[in-house]
Amino acid sequence: MDTRLTRVSRADFARDHWARKPLLTRAADDFTDLFSADAVDELVSRRGLRTPFLRVAKDGATLPDASFTAPAGVGATIGDQLDDTALWRSFADGATLVLQALQRTWEPVADLVARLGTELGHPVQANAYVTPPQNRGFDDHYDVHDVFVLQIAGTKRWIVHEPVHPDPLRDQPWTDRRAAVEEAAKGEAYLDTVLAPGDVLYLPRGWLHAAQAQGAVSIHLTLGVHNWTRHALAEQLARSALDLLRDDPEMRGSLPLGTEGPSDDLAVVRERLVAALTDTDPTPLFHRTRRGQARPAPLGPLAQLRAVESLTPDTPVRLRGSLEPRLEGRRLHTRAGWLDLPDRDLPAAHRLLTGGPAHSADDLGVELVERLLRAGVLVPAGR
Repeated sequence: MDTRLTRVSRADFARDHWARKPLLTRAADDFTDLFSADAVDELVSRRGLRTPFLRVAKDGATLPDASFTAPAGVGATIGDQLDDTALWRSFADGATLVLQALQRTWEPVADLVARLGTELGHPVQANAYVTPPQNRGFDDHYDVHDVFVLQIAGTKRWIVHEPVHPDPLRDQPWTDRRAAVEEAAKGEAYLDTVLAPGDVLYLPRGWLHAAQAQGAVSIHLTLGVHNWTRHALAEQLARSALDLLRDDPEMRGSLPLGTEGPSDDLAVVRERLVAALTDTDPTPLFHRTRRGQARPAPLGPLAQLRAVESLTPDTPVRLRGSLEPRLEGRRLHTRAGWLDLPDRDLPAAHRLLTGGPAHSADDLGVELVERLLRAGVLVPAGR
């Protein structure tokens, strides 16, 4: 595990906590290099953020977007932009500001999210919660993803209860079990603690929680881990099997006229489906879906053009970050798209995917490197 988030080994975290039970780590690290009050002010007032990069919540309810958005004058007349005056008034009145998808808007957080997603093998996103003193943003609830809560500034009291619906799927939100959640929240807490700056709390999906700022403004980062599940793998397997059955002429055939139901054909369909489930390989579909869950590392078009124009045999290059590259036959799949490679380039492609972090253009082949630079797969090793 990332040593900034826990003080237990990766093996201990995987055995004792991952998808099992919470973990509280006191004074894990100083996270002010990741985020701060100044970062909040800059994002809200100077970055021209639009919805849905921010939500506003008060007393357990989310406020309508129109209450904190407005046009921004000449050249920016669309009314979905953050209105810093309205946000200030809402915040002063006790509302919580939720800066969403910080992996898209704040570079230090984006770098951490990319590393953590690669290490965990599950997609990660980041939100920041900015709560005025003695206020709360949301009622007791559970999330459908795991979270790491990183306290940045101020203090916040967290009350955690055991799940009413363990390991909820993405389409099983807490609002479907509102009564059970409200009843469970009245019982004895599993954890009742105050997070101080530098503390980290890990909560598996499904664990009930509510939080309230104490005597000062509270800022915390929530790293949401969108877990791949066995159910998701089953979905991939079923989709792969159905794709295989599309090539079966009998399965494409129509049911008889006048049929009152599928019973006459159900046995045949079940037999063919079981055979397809046994024969199909969902791995390519799984990896394709996984690649779609995140974005590759940022790529500056002007810097990339300079890299292409200045390419020499001695130029060091590396794979662009967070690409999830995979070679299937002669096709190189990445989050930047796919490329079919000639046979002569396959050994170089294997070296690129399995070798060290940097290669010279001459080692891989200048022609291949130029093609991969133009495709946004490679970048200069110095950046």
